[in-house]
Amino acid sequence: MSIDPKLLDVLACPKDKGPLTYLEKEQILVNERLGIAYRIDDGIPVMLIDEAVEWPSADSQP
Repeated sequence: MSIDPKLLDVLACPKDKGPLTYLEKEQILVNERLGIAYRIDDGIPVMLIDEAVEWPSADSQP
């Protein structure tokens, strides 16, 4: 399930208020700066800081 592009334009990370990267295949929104990701359940982003999971940042890639 895809997210409406208009929604993606206004979504921001609740922790640092910065932009997120949408990974459609994984159904997550990633904050690469903080190395965290927010899941998407049935097309609805779960934008709760306590629900974020660790995500490898681009800086940590070999």
